[in-house]
Amino acid sequence: MARGLIAALILGTLAASAIAKDDRTPERHLMVEAIQHMALSIGGGVSPAGLDARVLAALRSVPRHEFVPSELSNMAYSNRPLPIGLGQTISQPFIVALMTDLLQINPSDRVLEIGTGSGYQAAVLSLLAREVYSIEIVAELGNSAALTLARLGYANVTTRIGDGYQGWEEHAPYDAIIVTAAPNHVPPALIAQLKPGGRLVIPVGEMFQELMVVVKAADGTTTSTRIIPVRFVPLTRGGKSN
Repeated sequence: MARGLIAALILGTLAASAIAKDDRTPERHLMVEAIQHMALSIGGGVSPAGLDARVLAALRSVPRHEFVPSELSNMAYSNRPLPIGLGQTISQPFIVALMTDLLQINPSDRVLEIGTGSGYQAAVLSLLAREVYSIEIVAELGNSAALTLARLGYANVTTRIGDGYQGWEEHAPYDAIIVTAAPNHVPPALIAQLKPGGRLVIPVGEMFQELMVVVKAADGTTTSTRIIPVRFVPLTRGGKSN
């Protein structure tokens, strides 16, 4: 049996107790099919074989409709971003899958997320990593996400309200860091909190943004790869964009 398939089967078994029971599994499967098709057609740093099987299994498992406003529940599995209030959005499923894939997460990894938002990305990460730490600067969003993640049983996710630009030094270093809002430069604190060999996936820019992968070498130097143009809400600090 292929290694990726074995990993996907194990993931599905381990995640079963953490996922709310619902009748929308077929919609998630169709969403994942659309994501994989888009990944193969766009490229953007994705393997010719498509997105990793573990990533796709996580997307099939997490009930996205639990992370969007109830009035938008019928659109939860469309491959598009949706508003979640307070000027914020839940990212397009393809972008969630792509960014997660680019992190190359191992089951033993500790992951930091900047921008909890609805909690959906953290839920996906939780099925792939040992520990997930997530920071949200908008208290109302962060508190709501924490309640949703707890209700659905994602016990390996720890959240806090704070300035993500500064990272979360208490739990550093991290094997992987993902940023779900766009600064105009890579925050130095995030590089400092990344393990040697670790990967940072981040959208960078103001009017025009690009998704980037930053890899930290053993000597502390970094290499950056531009993936695709993207559009995210700005990363904010105390109400100001950065």
